[in-house]
Amino acid sequence: MKAGTPPLIRLRGITRVYGSGQALVQALRGVDLDIADGEFVAIMGPSGSGKSTAMNIIGCLDSPSSGEYLFRGAPVHRLDRDQRALLRRRHLGFVFQGFNLLPRTSAQENVELPLLYRGEPAGARHRAAREALAAVGLQGRETHTPAELSGGQQQRVAIARALVTQPTVLLADEPTGNLDTQRGREIMELLAALNRERGITVLMVTHEPEMAAYARRVVRFVDGLIESDRVQAGHGAAPAQPAETA
Repeated sequence: MKAGTPPLIRLRGITRVYGSGQALVQALRGVDLDIADGEFVAIMGPSGSGKSTAMNIIGCLDSPSSGEYLFRGAPVHRLDRDQRALLRRRHLGFVFQGFNLLPRTSAQENVELPLLYRGEPAGARHRAAREALAAVGLQGRETHTPAELSGGQQQRVAIARALVTQPTVLLADEPTGNLDTQRGREIMELLAALNRERGITVLMVTHEPEMAAYARRVVRFVDGLIESDRVQAGHGAAPAQPAETA
């Protein structure tokens, strides 16, 4: 990140509290995190550490209880639900562990869904979906349903669906969790290539050190706080500075 250039994503003093009284759970306890444009960051930590809560806040699927979240300098923490939904549609792509594909729908139709929600015309949707499927190595599989695809191919469809809107950030939540080791490596190589060749910022939650090794940076959460934030030389995106620590 160049001096004077604000980070793509900046969290300052982020807390997230659920429940009240004896049922109160403090999922995040004051998190500071910067992510530069073009980084590949793996978020790790034990169950209940706050890593998924942080991902949901960055993805505008949840809101912080307190603190500031800036996206390209815009105060996301002040946006209402509709404004956050607009930010998701314009800038964020999501890949989940469970693929989340419609079972009776072709690969191309699954990939077209985000564009359908945007109101894109049919011709533009078809063309963009075919290009996205080709980008993940599934040219010729456009008419196949999820049942006709392997687990690795289904995750590639899910990645193509995330890519079809040309997102700024790709948020991947345990993207290899339902795959065997070889298919997992293939998916990680694909994510690394998209980061390297297209400059897409990749933010990935994982519990697998082997998969985290593909990232340039690893941020580890423990008990709702960032325990460590380190750069892995020779991996991920183009060189970027480590996040600030406050």
